[in-house]
Amino acid sequence: MDTRPTLRIKSPADLLALVPSVLGFHPDESIVLVVTAGEAGQLHARLDLPRDEEEVVETVRVLRNAVSRAEARQVALIAYCVDEEPTRQVVDLLVLELELCGVDVMCAIRADGERWFSLDCVDGCCPLDGRRYDVSSHPFTAQAVLDGRVTYESREALADSLVGTDLDALEAVGESVDEAMRRLSAAARQPLGLESPDATRRHLVTEGYWVRERVRRYLRTREPLDDHDAGRLLVAITVIEVRDVAWAEMNRSNASTHVELWRGLVCRTPPDLLAAPSALLAFAAWQAGDGALAWCAVERCQEAAPDYGMAALVSQALAAAVHPSAWEPISVGELPLFAS
Repeated sequence: MDTRPTLRIKSPADLLALVPSVLGFHPDESIVLVVTAGEAGQLHARLDLPRDEEEVVETVRVLRNAVSRAEARQVALIAYCVDEEPTRQVVDLLVLELELCGVDVMCAIRADGERWFSLDCVDGCCPLDGRRYDVSSHPFTAQAVLDGRVTYESREALADSLVGTDLDALEAVGESVDEAMRRLSAAARQPLGLESPDATRRHLVTEGYWVRERVRRYLRTREPLDDHDAGRLLVAITVIEVRDVAWAEMNRSNASTHVELWRGLVCRTPPDLLAAPSALLAFAAWQAGDGALAWCAVERCQEAAPDYGMAALVSQALAAAVHPSAWEPISVGELPLFAS
């Protein structure tokens, strides 16, 4: 039974304390939308503040479509910016578009890190010099700490958290990768893939079953990958068909545990093998509703392999603010690796 208290948004100060914990970092030069009442589940979205008219129109289009897909009835808008000028046009247009769609805008505010200012007050009740706020002492922030949620100071700090800094761990996994590569080469000394001769295929099928069982064991027990398992897994998922075995184990109910698995592995992965685990992390983060982490993982993947297909799939979903519920999980019967 979940005994955590229910946190309800009653004021802009509550909203400002909530946003960093759900995004995973303190936003800056951003527009954030939070659905406060809807049918398809919780939604939050963050985009960079637009700087010209074309970007304003595109930002409004993306957020409006996201709200529509989430079947939202009520939303809140926060523009994080020191100056009001870059925020006014996009907020005014977005409020108009949402209200035309029948969506109630609970509040629209600008926050500069110390004060918040109303962008939709028509009664003159809100002070022109804003109201002070302090997220560090707010009960929402305290609850996030109790729940074990880490909030980074910036998006850049969140991205940096995916870069491995433990040189001993990187070296140990690298040695295991070399060992796994030698075993693979022993099976067949030619390009990887299901079109390879029987010896290579048998090896890949064996690795596919092992990947499935190791991922399932992590989901059951959260048992960390030792260096041997980490290296073996990294080599196995360089083959798309084997990677998809791990992908098929993902769904929205276990996505947060997949995030733990792949995030931990990314930080121990040699640079030349980053594409596959980063892409799996990106997909898991999207399914878990953590769009900021998903974007950072996409970028990490694309640093290693700019044209990696799964990263492109996730980036398209994120850019269009597609709700994770739109994805139908892969079934084992769809996996070509296990086809007879």
